[in-house]
Amino acid sequence: MTNDKSKTTMPTQTSTIFSLQAPKDISLNEIDAELNQIWQSYGITGEDGGLPSATRATTFTLVVYEPEETQYLLAALGFYNGPIDGILGPQMVAALREVQKKHNLPETGTATPETLTVLREEFAKGQRGGSGSEYPAAGLSSGSPRIADEIALRNPCRIIALFPIAGEDEGVKAQVSAYCPIQKQSSSTLICCEYITLSGTAAALERIGGMIPALLIGGLPKFLWWKATPDPNNGLFKRLAAVCNNVIVDSCNFNNPESDLLHLQELVETGVPLADLNWRRLASWQELTAEAYDSPNRRAALKEIDRVTIDYEKGNPGQALLFLGWLASRLQWQPVSYEKESGDYDITRIRFIAQEQRQVEAELAGVPVANVGDIIGDLIALRLSSTNPQADCGTVICSETGGCMRMETHGGAQSAGLFQQVTSLSEQKAEALLSQQVQRWGRESLFEESLGVTANIFKLAH
Repeated sequence: MTNDKSKTTMPTQTSTIFSLQAPKDISLNEIDAELNQIWQSYGITGEDGGLPSATRATTFTLVVYEPEETQYLLAALGFYNGPIDGILGPQMVAALREVQKKHNLPETGTATPETLTVLREEFAKGQRGGSGSEYPAAGLSSGSPRIADEIALRNPCRIIALFPIAGEDEGVKAQVSAYCPIQKQSSSTLICCEYITLSGTAAALERIGGMIPALLIGGLPKFLWWKATPDPNNGLFKRLAAVCNNVIVDSCNFNNPESDLLHLQELVETGVPLADLNWRRLASWQELTAEAYDSPNRRAALKEIDRVTIDYEKGNPGQALLFLGWLASRLQWQPVSYEKESGDYDITRIRFIAQEQRQVEAELAGVPVANVGDIIGDLIALRLSSTNPQADCGTVICSETGGCMRMETHGGAQSAGLFQQVTSLSEQKAEALLSQQVQRWGRESLFEESLGVTANIFKLAH
């Protein structure tokens, strides 16, 4: 039941990937024609004649905006040979670990600053030696792609990857490719993913922004996964957000969670249908909290809650703030003060006014942990209690024994009446959550209401 960060090393589902079309450089005006040519009367036959024919996916289009160059550098240097789509999948993790091992760096499987420095230096050496393509994408080989595993295996689709790169503005370069996951179970047809990769400077990509909507499959859901911090004033972001059914972000990666969450609220207010993968990570915490007050006597005691303590992994308070926003929106608390202090623990204190003018005090604590794992800012534990010793509303929910012990001794006029632990958080990585998110689209009212309260908390500091 405990969550000791073993979630970061869980084995991923593997399947054979058939390369229908290895990455191929083409001009922008040839994209549709090239994709159509791939599918025209295309059939795949194995050595035994047993493999089925292939058909193009007709589920949805996913536009991925990837703000950094790691995948390009890995491909150019021969460490990675899958499609360039900006999604950190198992093959990317393996490639990064290989680089880190070669250069005696900590083998994290993530793009640490030291790893990026090494990759940039190696790439620069190759360029000076005239070793090949100006853009690493051109060095891709067919191989066995593992990027977008979770998405492609469950939801074969069209992925359009946008890669802003540094350097001289020489227009936008395009590639197309197609891959088919071959499932173990028998199937009469392979359903394949098609990839369109567009790379160029940010200005070049913005210039061709008007043609991107034409690449979206008509009549099907359209998703934009914006992996950079959303900027309401970014022209390309605004153009794509206007034509997509959902704009997906992940606030666990925000560098300045408070101002960036405020930006999200601005986007919601302008009608952008937002989804935050970090919000989805809170589902088990929300379910257990609601379950704790299901019985009639405890439901009546909900109005007695006036103390909230939330511990999270130091580094990003996004999850803790969104959970508090959800709780406050459900119990109709209005924020009235907000203060922060930094130290070994990052402490945030927020005061609310509840119905009947009762005061509610919340404390968020960023707790230093030895192994942060893939997700920065995961919740560790929470405690709901009351200064009324007669109230039967004390509840502690935690993800590990240490969190429960800290909460059990953490102040309050009453002992917690109910202890619960969240189950293993094995599906918390972005690609797994994304594969769930693309099953739904449109506006999420509960998220928007919770984000609204969170934004009102931040506004108290300005």
